[in-house]
Amino acid sequence: MKNEFSLAFNEMLEEKQLPKEVILGALESAMVSAYRRAVNASSAQHVEAKVEPDSGRVTIYAEKEVVDSLVDHRTEVLLELARKVNPLAQLGDMVIVESTPKDFGRVAAQTARQVIQQRIREAERGVQMQYFERQLGEIVSGVVQAVNTQSVTIGLDMKAEGVMPANQKIPGERFRVHDRVRSIILEVKDGSRGPQIVLSRAHRNFLRRLLENEVPEIYHGIVEIRAIAREPGQRAKVAVSATQAGVDPVGACVGVKGVRIQAIVKELHDEKIDIIEWSQDPVVYISKAISPARVSGVYLTEAEKTATVVVMEDQLSLAIGRDGQNARLAAKLTGWRIDIKSVVEAASDTLSKLQADAAFAATAAHESTHFAQLEQILAKKSEGRPVTPEEYQALAQFVDRVERRQYEKQRADEQAAELARQGISPRAFEQPLDVFGLPEHVYTILTEAEYRTAGDLLVVMKSTPDKVLTLPGIGSKAKAAIEKAVADFTAPIVVVEEAPVVAPVEESPVETVTQVEAPVEVAVEAPVAEVNAGETVPAPAEEEADVSFEEMFKMRPETVQPGSEEEDADKKDKKGKKGKKSVEYEFDEDRGEVVGHKKHKRGSDDWGDGW
Repeated sequence: MKNEFSLAFNEMLEEKQLPKEVILGALESAMVSAYRRAVNASSAQHVEAKVEPDSGRVTIYAEKEVVDSLVDHRTEVLLELARKVNPLAQLGDMVIVESTPKDFGRVAAQTARQVIQQRIREAERGVQMQYFERQLGEIVSGVVQAVNTQSVTIGLDMKAEGVMPANQKIPGERFRVHDRVRSIILEVKDGSRGPQIVLSRAHRNFLRRLLENEVPEIYHGIVEIRAIAREPGQRAKVAVSATQAGVDPVGACVGVKGVRIQAIVKELHDEKIDIIEWSQDPVVYISKAISPARVSGVYLTEAEKTATVVVMEDQLSLAIGRDGQNARLAAKLTGWRIDIKSVVEAASDTLSKLQADAAFAATAAHESTHFAQLEQILAKKSEGRPVTPEEYQALAQFVDRVERRQYEKQRADEQAAELARQGISPRAFEQPLDVFGLPEHVYTILTEAEYRTAGDLLVVMKSTPDKVLTLPGIGSKAKAAIEKAVADFTAPIVVVEEAPVVAPVEESPVETVTQVEAPVEVAVEAPVAEVNAGETVPAPAEEEADVSFEEMFKMRPETVQPGSEEEDADKKDKKGKKGKKSVEYEFDEDRGEVVGHKKHKRGSDDWGDGW
């Protein structure tokens, strides 16, 4: 048994590639299960197993109760045997003693086989999961095991399998069984049958890892990859920079005669790769990102994160690329929204803007002497006549002058706005725009133009008042209304900041109580005043309760019906004379107040006798 166990144990260590402690733990757990099954022990009883890997000896320890007379050997132990383990043991104590059955090794080998296999499989899955979680995002190599339309199954290290979905393959690639494939581990999930590993060759990090493997400068940190934009199987752009002076980052990535980059292109199924040098200046960075096209000018709109790129006519299709691919990748690489225009289109748009937009009046005055020449060149181009390189250069210089002047004006406006903001209280930026009391259509236009607070409008009107004229729907009258509203509001804004808003809050409850108490006093005295005036408004509930049941029974129904002075006046007009009063008043000493009684025409006090 010793030799067999030792051979089997060593063979399992070599086959499963698992730590020795994991195998021993699985064996001990299996021995415990085999012992419970062999002696039919309860699962509540504590049982331990010890396995010696050298000798193969299995020892079982079970918790038993100390008794003086043995009834069940599975759960009880005599006092003499218990004191050999624990000299202080007493009757009724629980001790752990050796309980290995005879010939247990052979029985355990037959009954614990499935338990051992299950525990070892669980240990293998746990080790696989830990290993591939550490490899997340790294390149792994595997052999294709199965191919279908949805995915490719690839065998990896440690007897694991990875799956490459169809959308993670490079378009145009075809795999066959037993092909060796390199890919990155995109995702690792814990499944019921082991780790589920998702592989990818289309992710941009796959290109990053290939560059790290092929270019030692990148691996050692001398050259740094700043950004990657990629459309798998077609084209990719990579921006790199050097961390040490005197190192050419683009040359290091390309290699001598392009040997380094060609190895990566071959791995990526002939995917074209553009290596450009990263620059901190957005203009230079965008100009290089548009390569291989040559750029005439790049003009930024920082507020909208937009760049207008102007190129010559012969470079326009190259700058845009097939189906806009080059421009799209450049936008992804730089993070700017790129608008590519030819020099003719840019000059035409700029000229129309100067002639039509009042906001560019100052720039138009400086360039007015060139308008005739520019219009002549644009007319030749529209008619299909040839345009000389000098004329193209004149168009490009015109666009460059206008854009630079506008950029300088924009920077000056930003500086003026910053100075204006310093002179405005922060409380103004917390107040809504409607505090100015502007007309509804002006308020709507300003809100749509992202003027949200009073401070936003104050900054613009203080730094560049003419800026509101660029908004659609705002003219000179609307601007005058805005200036008047701002002028009227500038003085009170300081008062709103410094004056505490505590007094009205404290006084408002007192005023409210006073207003509530006044009607209560009037309501108490109202019934007497109203009765004396001959009105029939009902009295409060307290006074109605003082009237006895007999007196209420003697009253006619007419006294309860509501009446008015207008009805009495109509009766007077019909009769032509003043009628006699139908109510007689007298002072009731018991009640201490004046009480009205119905006076009947028959002269009977009991109106019930009149029926």
